[in-house]
Amino acid sequence: MNTTAQYRKALEAGRLDDQLVVMHGTSWLDSSYARIASLLDGMERHFGEGPAIIASAPGRTELGGNHTDHNHGHVLAAAVHLDCLAVAAPVDEPVVTIVSEGYDSAITVDLSDTAPRPLEEGTSEAMVRGVAHAFQRNGCGTGGFNACVSSTICGGRAEFVGCLRGADRPHLQRAFQSRRRHPAGHRPRRTTRGERTFRKTCGFMDQMASSFEGILSIDFENAGNPALEHVQGGFEGSGYRLCVVDTGGSHADLTPDYAAIPEEMFAAAKALGRESGRGVGMSELLGAAGSLRESVSDRAVMRLMHFVEENERAVAQAEALAAGDMARFLKLVAESGVSSCRLLQNCYSTSRPTEQPVPLALALTDRLLGGDGACRVHGGGFAGTIQVFVPDASFVGYRAFMEEVFGNGSVIPLDIRRPVPEILRVED
Repeated sequence: MNTTAQYRKALEAGRLDDQLVVMHGTSWLDSSYARIASLLDGMERHFGEGPAIIASAPGRTELGGNHTDHNHGHVLAAAVHLDCLAVAAPVDEPVVTIVSEGYDSAITVDLSDTAPRPLEEGTSEAMVRGVAHAFQRNGCGTGGFNACVSSTICGGRAEFVGCLRGADRPHLQRAFQSRRRHPAGHRPRRTTRGERTFRKTCGFMDQMASSFEGILSIDFENAGNPALEHVQGGFEGSGYRLCVVDTGGSHADLTPDYAAIPEEMFAAAKALGRESGRGVGMSELLGAAGSLRESVSDRAVMRLMHFVEENERAVAQAEALAAGDMARFLKLVAESGVSSCRLLQNCYSTSRPTEQPVPLALALTDRLLGGDGACRVHGGGFAGTIQVFVPDASFVGYRAFMEEVFGNGSVIPLDIRRPVPEILRVED
């Protein structure tokens, strides 16, 4: 294990550059320097000099498969350069102490008791306790550590627990330290269970993308152990810039909206004699539409229609990327966006009908792009971000216009993060 002093010398000498370029991209190198230097300063100020590691858990973007994972479908996802970055050091006591930049107070959790605590529900402390609880239930050792954390991701729960996993690695069993010795879903499944047990809503796709990096085609037919394939190809040199637009909408009190989507898809599938949407064909669904309207609801029928087509689209998108067919990929992105709006209906909440930042952002983007590029709702929906592929030549103008509407910094360019060790190392 390196020390904070060794990391500082290596950073100043440029010996971490290669790892940082793979992790964050060349254009973000100055920012990487500043973040790591600040974390090392904070670590020494709060906890003193000594042995430490630098761990990173990337953010993720859903490229295809909007709300398909919970019904055992396909998803296309990618890790991005935005991340949750931590400098951490092991301690002898079973206590985790985390100082996060931008927050006044530290998080302190005693791992000798990892049972859920009602008063912690929905907090960062609950996530720390939940991840430790999941590790212990699966026979993995856990131990205390001190950490300073910096995040460039808004509300990055999956990345935060990914950093917990990385920061705790000195205490884990040696077998757990190699990704290759475990099925693809092992690590993200533990952290997902930890989140859900401790009342944090999350998707398995989020954890998978944050854990394995690159562009991933994920098949959730076996939800306990999803099939994972890295997709070759990407967007560099494609002529388009991948970005998300933060519309500023709040996710507070939207849990019923999110929960209704899988519930209604399952209900419609069960009315067809299936356990989930996986395996339902469009001809079968259309033939039963009349009876389904009576047994479930109109919206449930449309949401299952979305799943059937979106599941096929996610596979086709992976194939288009691998073949370098950007025109077909963008056509599929646009189709996904239309389906999410019209069939899935996750672009705004019916409980707040006048608040429609996502539809507004999509409408403005359609007119600004003029048919060149594509956009869609991003992730869970109802509020938050849209995903956009903007022609390189139009990006500066697009960004300026959208930030006039949604605020400075609302347009966030994304670089795909290729597979890289999650812990920075100083070579001798």
